[in-house]
Amino acid sequence: MKKGFQKSVSTVLALLVLVSTFSFTIDKHFCGSFLVDQAVFSKASTCGMDMHSHLGTDLMDQNKCCTNQHISVKGQDELKITFNSLDFNQQLFIVAFTFSFDKLFDGLPQQVIPYRNYTPPLIVKDIPVLNETFLI
Repeated sequence: MKKGFQKSVSTVLALLVLVSTFSFTIDKHFCGSFLVDQAVFSKASTCGMDMHSHLGTDLMDQNKCCTNQHISVKGQDELKITFNSLDFNQQLFIVAFTFSFDKLFDGLPQQVIPYRNYTPPLIVKDIPVLNETFLI
């Protein structure tokens, strides 16, 4: 049970590190207000209505109905955060937390048992048998 829990937690943490460093782009192609194609990691295909006019670029820019949208999600580049990059309040919190966490698991003082050195009295007669009282 303990090893299975440890393996599952380590797998989740490894996936968390992988996902946090993962960067990708999403490319969308709209024709007017309708989404024609959406692609992750590649360029979205067009609808085929790109205006290729030989009349000039000004006319092409005015009549353009297709738009492309690029969304970039940047992952984390630096995985190791140095202790020097933290400000004073963060350093103070880390020191206080480690000190209190260390003191949390100190052993309790041994309990004093006052009757440890005394022996119980000897049984002279078995009183439940003499009174004939039995628990059933």
